[in-house]
Amino acid sequence: MVKTRCAPSTVDEELDAEELAVLLKALAHPARIRLLQHLAHHGTCYFGNLSDVVDLAPSTTSQHVKVLKDAGLVLGSAEEQRTCYCVNPDRVAMLKRLVGAL
Repeated sequence: MVKTRCAPSTVDEELDAEELAVLLKALAHPARIRLLQHLAHHGTCYFGNLSDVVDLAPSTTSQHVKVLKDAGLVLGSAEEQRTCYCVNPDRVAMLKRLVGAL
């Protein structure tokens, strides 16, 4: 049996375990990952029906969007009679930094 040795991490940033847990919990469902990915690829405010993206009922999709918004990964603003959704790039950057600190 071959033994492998793991090199210690050289990441300088301190890991904020609580914050990372909040962000990862928000991404702990495939529908939420697909929603975030769709919004990230869209680039600007998305006015379309997000239920079509995940093929779920509007009420279920709304709950998933709420989880993403509560974690700060998605921003939403009402414009006229529509809601505009987009990714919060600062929060996604924080997620990437925290994962990198593992």
